Order: sequence, then C-alpha cells, then structure tokens
Amino acid sequence: MGKGDTRTRRGKIYNGSYGKTRPHKLAKKKPAHSPTPAKR
Repeated sequence: MGKGDTRTRRGKIYNGSYGKTRPHKLAKKKPAHSPTPAKR
C-alpha cells in the first residue's frame, strides 16, 4: 500500500498512470441549489 501499489492514488502518481482512483478530469460538482422562498 504505497508507491508500488497501482491501486492507490499515490501508486498511480508514482507510476504515471490514471484510472478510477486518479481521473484526468475532476468530477463536475452539481450546481448549488438556490433555496426557494417559503410559501405563506
């Protein structure tokens, strides 16, 4: 579980590979939901 382990993020950085643990593009965050005014 370190530099030699390609299943971990650190291992992928060391090996220079990408995958599920270290994707190329960052996951897009959903736009913040604006709160609707409360009905009276």
